Amino acid sequence: MKRRMFIAGLGSAAAWPVVARGQRPAIPVIGYLDWQRRQPDDLFTNALRAGLADGGFIEGKNLSIEYRWANGNFNLLPSLAADLVRRQVAVIVVDGSIGSIRAAKDATSTIPIVFTYAGDPVEDGFVASLNRPGGNVTGMTTFGTELAGKRLDLLLKVVPQARKVGFLSGDKSYITYEQQTTSMLAAGRALGVQIMIVECHDDRDFEAALAKMVEGGAGGMILGTFVFRNQLKVVSLASLHKLPAIYWSRFFARAGGLMSYDTDGIAVSRRIGSAYVARILKGEKPADLPVQQATRFELVINLKTAKALGLTVPPSLLAIADEVIE
Repeated sequence: MKRRMFIAGLGSAAAWPVVARGQRPAIPVIGYLDWQRRQPDDLFTNALRAGLADGGFIEGKNLSIEYRWANGNFNLLPSLAADLVRRQVAVIVVDGSIGSIRAAKDATSTIPIVFTYAGDPVEDGFVASLNRPGGNVTGMTTFGTELAGKRLDLLLKVVPQARKVGFLSGDKSYITYEQQTTSMLAAGRALGVQIMIVECHDDRDFEAALAKMVEGGAGGMILGTFVFRNQLKVVSLASLHKLPAIYWSRFFARAGGLMSYDTDGIAVSRRIGSAYVARILKGEKPADLPVQQATRFELVINLKTAKALGLTVPPSLLAIADEVIE
């Protein structure tokens, strides 16, 4: 009798870990939606994961991430967002564009959405107010039009002789067209230079646009923060035309562009992970998490490109640069 009870006890003990494993709750899954052609190991997604780790969530251990990339094709965004909703992710992280946020917002009114983009989420209809978003959407804004004057000022410090500067813009169909062009023209008036706005419909217009700037007497160029595929083509075209240019992301400077000035996107991505996504996964509601504005900025200067253009970067500018590429 005792022997039978002992054997039965062994059977129960052997079965217990299997039952426990079966009852262990599934780890949360977050969705990552991006209009670009990034990879899971790029600087921004690495920063997002670092922020999540700061909040106690480590991919592959107690968190899973489903990545969806539109590869620059905005028409794919609605189906990619819908796919994440079908996957029943706990949070959708949206990076980089109004179109991505709208696709996610149209796909769900219940799953929390955390964004980062260069716009006004109140004016664009994503949140009720910055302090009290009110719905299932919140996140961080990175200055877009507000940096036009600063970029122009930095460019003129390198090419002070320029009396006309080209602004490579999207066309009037872009939501932020009016904001960006108005801000750029105002910056030109304030700094005493003429702004030559050259519109593009897509990346096939880049070559003609830069040629038009040079023929029109532009002594420099600013790339607007418009969403185009193959934007790095602009760097090689600016080099071909020997046109000094300032860009809105460090990736352009690292790819051979003269300089870039923007909010610190890596810091923003890390904060998105720790101050938003991790807190939502722990039970906080997006409606109660205020929208924040980025407060850190970075200037990157490519000295190799400056030398190729025959330009001397003032020591005062080098002293404040966050990164100098030799």
